[in-house]
Parts: sequence; structure tokens; C-alpha cells
Amino acid sequence: MTCGYRDVHLEIHSTIEALDLVQAVTEHIARRLGFDEESLHWTAMAVRESVVNAITHGNGSDPAKIVFVDYCATPEARPAEFIVSVRDQGPGFDPDTLKDPLAFENMLSTSGRGVFMIRQFMDDVSIRRMPEGGMEVRMMKHIRPNE
Repeated sequence: MTCGYRDVHLEIHSTIEALDLVQAVTEHIARRLGFDEESLHWTAMAVRESVVNAITHGNGSDPAKIVFVDYCATPEARPAEFIVSVRDQGPGFDPDTLKDPLAFENMLSTSGRGVFMIRQFMDDVSIRRMPEGGMEVRMMKHIRPNE
């Protein structure tokens, strides 16, 4: 993913220990873009959850597999959107088969809420299987700077 402005690219091994780095980078960029504390918090939570999913579900916690995290802000002159893409190297899945975590039969499930939360926290989310393999979660948050 290339936006041409303030692009940052991370490649991390599929270990939970890498989450602190992703969290720090996400928060740093969001602050630089002028996010208020609440928007910064929910954006960082969405990115973190997406990376956790890529590590555990996508790459099966295999440290030999990589999670790619790309950040950008667009347009260049006056950024209005913060875009983060998270891609794994796993076998992929059909996002249409995800169970509704609010359905009664899923309420006590110990997993299955990650994508739901990501969609709640971000302004736009797309999930797709990549031609080179793996899944990509692309998240966008409108930039509403502190005033």
C-alpha cells in the first residue's frame, strides 16, 4: 500500500511480543496527525486487534511467518484519512462466514469478536484475500484533529 505521504511499513515476526512495537508506532503516527485521545485509543485498539488476528489466526503464531503493517495518511496536502493495512501469510478465510458475535448462540463464545470490534472502531474496513497469499485488513479512520 502506498499513499505517497507519511508512509510507514513494518514487517514483524508472528509473535505477541511484537504488539508493543505496533502499538507504539500506531499511537505515534496518530498523535502526529492530530488525533484526539479517544480517537487515538480506538484506532490503536483496532490496529492491535487486527495484528493479533494476523499473528494467531492468520499465521498460526508461527514466528517464521511475517505480518506486514502499512500506515499512510492521505491526501498529501492536508491529510484527512489515516489508513492502516495489516496483512498475514496465512491460508486465508471467507469474511462472509464470520459469526455474528451479538447473536444469542455466540454470546458466550471466547473468540469471534475481533473483526466486529475493528469495524466498530474504524470508519471503513475491508477484508480481502491477497493474490500473493494471506489476508489483508484495510482500516481507515477520518482525521479529526484536536481543535
